[in-house]
Amino acid sequence: MCVERSKTSAGLLMFRSTNGELEVLLVHPGGPYFQNKDDGAWTIPKGEVAEGEDLLTRARIEFEEELGLPPSGDWIAVGSIKQKGGKTVHAWAFEGDLKDDFNLASNTFEMEWPPHSGRMKRFPEVDRASFFPVEAARRKINMAQIALLDRLVEALDSRQQGKE
Repeated sequence: MCVERSKTSAGLLMFRSTNGELEVLLVHPGGPYFQNKDDGAWTIPKGEVAEGEDLLTRARIEFEEELGLPPSGDWIAVGSIKQKGGKTVHAWAFEGDLKDDFNLASNTFEMEWPPHSGRMKRFPEVDRASFFPVEAARRKINMAQIALLDRLVEALDSRQQGKE
């Protein structure tokens, strides 16, 4: 039986300023297919949305499930993008940081591994989380999600100009 996967996801882009430089939090997908991938493999914490579900609520739930900490803050809508496989990702940014004692606590998923072995193995949804300066994040993040970084920079620039 084939289970149809959602073509819509929602996620959050946490950002901070360190020594005047904007940094964003990205996560690296867990599991064997991403184990040796780095540039272009990272993503914002996100997850699939059920039909009729509130997008921001789902984004907040996914962030907590993937990182083990509840997000809070002033949400900045950074719009949506369409990834190569056709999935639409809706995103919001917020200012935040990880505590010094942060310990990644991702939920897990199960899949047959190795393929066709009949053995099921459990993997974390996210195996790493890290802040990157925006320029480094552009290399690390899924290419379609670069637009979310650009929109965040634009939104923050607009806010700053409004304060001047």
